[in-house]
Amino acid sequence: MAGLNKVTVEDINVKGKKVLVRVDFNVPLKDGVITNDNRITAALPTINKLTENGAKVVLCSHLGKPKNGPEDKFSLAPAAARLAELVNTKVIFAKDDTVVGENAKKAVAEMKDGEIVVLENTRFRGAEETKNGEDFAKELADLVDGEAFVMDAFGSAHRAHASTAGVTKFVKETAVGYLMQKEINFLGNAVEDPVRPFVAILGGAKVADKLNVINNLIEKCDTLIIGGGMAYTFLKAQGKEVGTSLVDDTKIDYCKEMIEKAAKAGKQLLLPVDTTITKDFPDPIDAEIEVTVSNTIPADMMGLDIGTKTAELYADAVKSAKTVVWNGPMGVFENPILAKGTIAVAKSLAETDATTIIGGGDSAAAVIQLGFADKMSHISTGGGASLEYLEGKVLPGIDVIADK
Repeated sequence: MAGLNKVTVEDINVKGKKVLVRVDFNVPLKDGVITNDNRITAALPTINKLTENGAKVVLCSHLGKPKNGPEDKFSLAPAAARLAELVNTKVIFAKDDTVVGENAKKAVAEMKDGEIVVLENTRFRGAEETKNGEDFAKELADLVDGEAFVMDAFGSAHRAHASTAGVTKFVKETAVGYLMQKEINFLGNAVEDPVRPFVAILGGAKVADKLNVINNLIEKCDTLIIGGGMAYTFLKAQGKEVGTSLVDDTKIDYCKEMIEKAAKAGKQLLLPVDTTITKDFPDPIDAEIEVTVSNTIPADMMGLDIGTKTAELYADAVKSAKTVVWNGPMGVFENPILAKGTIAVAKSLAETDATTIIGGGDSAAAVIQLGFADKMSHISTGGGASLEYLEGKVLPGIDVIADK
């Protein structure tokens, strides 16, 4: 699956056509104000390409998880307003609780070439969207007269929803946008055809979330580094004392298997050699706490970050790498005292000449928050999607797009 063999926005003639584009405008909002517009700016290359080539561009996206149908706090109005500030063309927000009702139809009918209509939150249609309802998918396609669909929402590509997959049944042409293209090229090449040595770094809280990723990456990479809360289940599997640290006792045997698998395959599996420990989990999460760094974890203490020796060990492993994929922080990075391990790993990636790929979610948030974003080769816009891609899964939102 290395690289991309899908029709792209470069391959389709869109002049005068209506084009439905699935974007990921699932942006964080506080009191109706967008706190981070990265997902909107990430979609601009595709949107600008289509408008400059004379398409009538209709954008759809989900936002949050509305439970009871349409809710104002989940409206895409702020995202549409922000987009209007970023593009050099007319942007119309089609306020329409049914997403594709009279307001939307009128807005699309009145569009001129090169203009943009933003539809309301696709999840206002509830299960019709999330269960890939055929009627809703057809209504979306009908809005653009079944002409063309461009998938550019990598963060939703692992979901077979009406607006990510179902709609493709009812349009003449399908393509991926620039953002999808970039994601697939970086992640696909890293997993299928990496420049070696290939180092994979996995963190985060739970082993259960990354079972298949660990299994797949042990086969693909040269060195696998484990940090974060999931490391303590591995350490316990090695027979080490982990105190009151987060452990998934149902996954001890799995961790033993993975340690053996790595050894048999001649792969290096690195686990923490020291830990930043404390008595209690910080409450609130950014509270001042007393920590010590220790080679062992006493029975009444918990590990909440990798220690200084471990940070050096992991940084050394990255220095000689040519490809690095990182998914998941090394500790409770939201707390400044427990962010040192995550900062050390981010810094080591920033200083290497390797191709560095950050796999979305918390690790992407950490890299951006810590100011290392511009030093990385690629920061994925999809947490769950990038994880499934690293597992080797076929993502439905990619699978449905026409091959070249």
